[in-house]
Amino acid sequence: MATASRSDSEDVHVINHGRDKDLEDAPLESAFTTDGHPPIIADKLARKLTARQVQMIAIGGTIGTGLFLGTGKSLATGGPASMLIGYAIVGGIVMLTMLALGEMAAFVPIAGSFCTFAGRYVDDGLGFALTWNYWFNDATSTAADLVALQLVFAYWDTSMPGWGLSLIFWVLLILANIITVKAYGELEYWLSLLKVITITIFIILGVVVNCGGNNQHQYLGAHNWYIGDAPFVGGIGGFASVFVTASFAYGGTESIAITAGETKNPTKNLPRVVKNVFWRILLFYILSVLLIGLNVPYNYPGLSTKSSSTSPFTIVFQMAGAKAAGSFINAVILTSVISAGNHALFAGTRLLYSLSVDNHAPKVFGKLNRNKVPWVAVLATSLISGLCFGASFIGAGTLWNWLQDLVGVSNQLAWIAIGVTSIRFRGALAVQNKTHLLLFKNWTYPWGPWLSVILNIVLVLVQGWNSFSPKFQAVNFVSYYIELPVMAVMWLGWKAWKRTKVPTYAEMDLETDVYVVSQEDLLEAEREKSARGKVESVLRWIF
Repeated sequence: MATASRSDSEDVHVINHGRDKDLEDAPLESAFTTDGHPPIIADKLARKLTARQVQMIAIGGTIGTGLFLGTGKSLATGGPASMLIGYAIVGGIVMLTMLALGEMAAFVPIAGSFCTFAGRYVDDGLGFALTWNYWFNDATSTAADLVALQLVFAYWDTSMPGWGLSLIFWVLLILANIITVKAYGELEYWLSLLKVITITIFIILGVVVNCGGNNQHQYLGAHNWYIGDAPFVGGIGGFASVFVTASFAYGGTESIAITAGETKNPTKNLPRVVKNVFWRILLFYILSVLLIGLNVPYNYPGLSTKSSSTSPFTIVFQMAGAKAAGSFINAVILTSVISAGNHALFAGTRLLYSLSVDNHAPKVFGKLNRNKVPWVAVLATSLISGLCFGASFIGAGTLWNWLQDLVGVSNQLAWIAIGVTSIRFRGALAVQNKTHLLLFKNWTYPWGPWLSVILNIVLVLVQGWNSFSPKFQAVNFVSYYIELPVMAVMWLGWKAWKRTKVPTYAEMDLETDVYVVSQEDLLEAEREKSARGKVESVLRWIF
């Protein structure tokens, strides 16, 4: 299988077993490639997502329900200091995880991404369990966003039931994902851009409100850090509970690699996304969380209850002016929730597709329409999300909290798997003398993946503290820890049934699906060197 490399001058060269040659597109369905190696088995989706779309999707996929609504729960249960520290720690873990994942995804850019990598580089049983778990994660995330839609909509006193609005947008999300990936990409681009603009306005407004530009014309400073039980509310239990909420909020960052199967020139665009998005996400999150803790008291009425959840963003906008300001930001949050649901449905669909390709799910989920969209997988994933949000009769606020816990833990398990997979991936590259073929290297290796794995394991074990103290709460315990036995049973069950084994570094497959730089990619690289290309690169970096 041909692989790609880059010279010191950043020109892209194509290397085929040591010989430079022009590239020719080979049929995907051929039994073998011209050099006798196995064919590409997972790279069959249409590469229609542009660098502009991929980069904005990477930002928009993480700025959504978790930040706009999840911060309310974090503030109410942990207080401002716990929230700030928790979000900073999880942000650091995500940074380490994405550097490791970006390295692998640039080398093998396929729809299954880290789930497929886990199956190839660690154990097929782990790949099976992780992919099914993460697929359910995305389906549940879509459901969580549909439930959040009801909570946000409740801000306005209307006769229309919240579930009715969720049902309407559920159908719209299905249509956006089933028609063509271009429709998904363009919808997500503009919704994500709106979120970025909103966060930027919020940060500026948050500073103004804190300095006295509020309806009480009072300087707030750090006053809310010293009221009642603040800044650390709920003791160790409150502090620990913030981590699962933060993990829910940051979740989705890693799923940008799932778009690799439909990204143009992934060997250049994916590393670009990894390097350029980090500081923006951390900047948006850390600054937003800091300003929320300074401006909104942890005991604000309705911040997080069984029946409702008010966005801290809406509260801050209300503090800056009249009800109209709150309505404006609430409407923007509504579109952000839709965007997050759109992103989660897309990622879940591609994982179900990769399960089918890897023979871990029925072949029917691998069916593509004429636009190369896995339409059966879209319908199946949306059906599960629909069933989940249909359970909101128990109380939208309660269901929202449970779904947050489930998705947050699932994200942490995925980050652990990415770290372990990265360690083995690098080990195999060293043994097979292929490290030099990496187009994007994780500069934190080897300490970065190890630190990510250790920290995530600690968080998974301790974050359910408040389900034990001051008294045991069975429902909360299940929401925090049910993922662990489910993952173990799926992994070990598949391993026992299929008699899978952990490949040695020498046996590991580092050829299948390795991306071959096309002539179109080379022309794009040349175009970027022109004056117009440089201007577009600057604009892309900004927007």
